[in-house]
Amino acid sequence: MMMKRLENKIALVTGGGRGMGANITKRLAAEGAAVVLTYSKSAEQSERIAAEINQAGGRAIAIKADSADPAELTNAVDKTISAFGHIDIIVNNAGIYVGKAFEEHTMEDYEQVMAVNVRAVYASALAAVKHIPDGGRIITIGSNMADNATGPHATLYAMSKSALSGFTKGLARDLGPRDITVNLVQPGPINTDMNPSDTELADFLRSRMALKDYGTGDDVAGLVAFLASDEGKYITGTALTIDGGFNA
Repeated sequence: MMMKRLENKIALVTGGGRGMGANITKRLAAEGAAVVLTYSKSAEQSERIAAEINQAGGRAIAIKADSADPAELTNAVDKTISAFGHIDIIVNNAGIYVGKAFEEHTMEDYEQVMAVNVRAVYASALAAVKHIPDGGRIITIGSNMADNATGPHATLYAMSKSALSGFTKGLARDLGPRDITVNLVQPGPINTDMNPSDTELADFLRSRMALKDYGTGDDVAGLVAFLASDEGKYITGTALTIDGGFNA
């Protein structure tokens, strides 16, 4: 039986209805947290995940919120407070990738990627921080590509994920006096619908890895749950890379 390390905690997971976000949502709920997950397009899947958690005896709410819109993120925070009173854990999971030759990029690409991958992280934390009690957690999902661009067509994405390191370090200093930890999880090749493990690209990525196989969303969710628990209370202001040794 899983030890419920997050009993009576309230968690908000952006983009929590699909991919790694869904794994994170389910893991936090399994460990006892009440979870609010946001989605922008995957309404049916997100509602199904929330229903499954509730039917299993947990507590979950799915809220439509486009991470590119700070007002919608603030609304998601407000709805979380209305439902549960406060927020103990924020997981900034939502992210997008635009991959193409640099000379083909537009300023619209820049605005879109930075809005979701960077501004949304700032906006959700800013909206929620006054509701987070001492000892809370802010966890952001970045990418190992912040430290290793791996190849062409990743400039904009890598830049956006690199920005999260500075945010994590700075906010950890700001919130340290309140014992609120702030950490960055940097996954590498993880088998999701956005990065499946059965493509030619996947074979190339495996050739660069120490462990020679893709990770799973559950691997990432396990690390997030650890950081959210009391066991992670002395880890803050750092990036934890989970990539099978890709960046080794």
